[in-house]
Amino acid sequence: MNRFIRKKIMTGVLLAIAAAASMAHAQRPAPDLILSNGKIITVDERFEIAQAVAIRGDRIVAVGTNQEIAQLAGPNTRKMDLKGKSVIPGLIDNHMHLLRGGTTWKYEVRLDGVPSRKQALELLSARAKEVGPGGWVYTMGGFAREQFADDPKPFTREELDKAFPNNPVALQESYYRMAVNSQAAKLMGIDDKSTGDVGQGGIGRIAAKLPTVGKDDIEASSLGMIKDMNRWGLTTFGVPGCEADLVEMYRKWEGQNRLNVRVFCIDGAGTGNTAEQVDKALPGIAKMKLFQGDNYIDEIFYGEGVYGKLSDPMFLLKSDPKPEDLVQWRRIAMAVAAAGMPLHVHTELHDTINAFLDQIEAINQEHPVKNLRWVLAHMNQVNEEQLDRMKKLGLYLALHPWTVINGGIMHSVYGDDAYDLPQLATIQNSGIMWGFGTDGTRANQIPPFNVLYFAVTGKMVGGTKVVRQTISREDALIAYTRRNAFFVFQEDNLGAIQPGKLADLLVLDRDYLTVPAEQIKDIKPLITMVGGRIVYDSTAEVKTSRLAAKQSN
Repeated sequence: MNRFIRKKIMTGVLLAIAAAASMAHAQRPAPDLILSNGKIITVDERFEIAQAVAIRGDRIVAVGTNQEIAQLAGPNTRKMDLKGKSVIPGLIDNHMHLLRGGTTWKYEVRLDGVPSRKQALELLSARAKEVGPGGWVYTMGGFAREQFADDPKPFTREELDKAFPNNPVALQESYYRMAVNSQAAKLMGIDDKSTGDVGQGGIGRIAAKLPTVGKDDIEASSLGMIKDMNRWGLTTFGVPGCEADLVEMYRKWEGQNRLNVRVFCIDGAGTGNTAEQVDKALPGIAKMKLFQGDNYIDEIFYGEGVYGKLSDPMFLLKSDPKPEDLVQWRRIAMAVAAAGMPLHVHTELHDTINAFLDQIEAINQEHPVKNLRWVLAHMNQVNEEQLDRMKKLGLYLALHPWTVINGGIMHSVYGDDAYDLPQLATIQNSGIMWGFGTDGTRANQIPPFNVLYFAVTGKMVGGTKVVRQTISREDALIAYTRRNAFFVFQEDNLGAIQPGKLADLLVLDRDYLTVPAEQIKDIKPLITMVGGRIVYDSTAEVKTSRLAAKQSN
């Protein structure tokens, strides 16, 4: 074959390839929405940065340069000019009591991220004015007074009586202490000895006396909570304790295209605190069916409690897991392993971590757990030796740092040891799969940029340095996105801005990767998207508030 013929054949082949590509492009549906002229922080495996992203339906179809993505547009494609703003994947909290949170959200004053006592009192006063005389003013969680840089002293009954003479007031701090005024004390049937630093169990019982919403208000309360979650940049949750009636409500919203978060449930079989209760519960474990839902609502883990007596309080100085209780714990966990189910278990204090690892190592001899996706959760006291044991078993770590708001409490309980609770760099460098959560809404604060600030600076809300070990802002973001997608069994759908994944993303008011570290806590989403839908738009809220102000005048 001479050179001329070969050249003609090659030309024909190239033309055929070009024609096929052109035809394929013409046949491919155009995207519904293109975001361009931005800094797209994809958080993919290479942590690539792009300029534009195209979305069709609820999924991302392309990521690339402005020019590459612009070529995909059709006549009906909507376009959003990012004007240089950065975009990150929607943030995922791997452990939050979301559904329970809706039962009180309407009544709560949230002090998450509030850095001063002055501002906190202003918010509480605004609530008192809103509800009028006799109306409840309370916090159910989200703060500890040590976060107030201007004045972290205790709230006294006299102070609260003077500030709120016409309202019952109760301020619950991280299941560790509660301050009340006289009206609240009378209504709740408590005295001076019932509050203060009494620990998780005592405060939990007292907090249960605060009012919750009724069936007529649960929808509005929960939808208001979800709106706040979207405003903070949260789009997906691992959720311990999914009560059936609340799940039904969320499924109704999904059917109406009104569900603006994704909910992945962590539920158990009610194994109780006695051997007899375990006997009754064991047959039900084998009958449990996970993964019957979809990418909005599903049940994915057995957890979070395995055996009630071995659920450590947050701020206990030292745990003492009893052999007889560990026998019951192993019976339940063995049944979970035999059923081939994932496990996500409350694991907090040092000795309890060791005890649980002993049990899992024994279980692993009969039922290997490596591919079951077993997760130890909370884990503020985990150390390098325990991480090594976890890696050998194929376990994973859901980290919920109490110190973000509870640095003062942690240092008062554990002294200088608290500077290593948690050992962030040790966890990151261990190579174990891990991700961030909060254990909100009561035991901790919620906004994820406060956690990211803590991870990068070692500082709690209010600016006090409380831990020694920090990690890079890239690793912290990965732990809130791509890694957490794994923790909710959505690694193929969520956690990165990539073609084929669901279009959950945030447009930020400043660049997470370059803003001074001290400003990470101040980053705010301008737009939050879930499945390609804009579920929060700060500009729309500003316009609405301005319109309301004009109408009131």
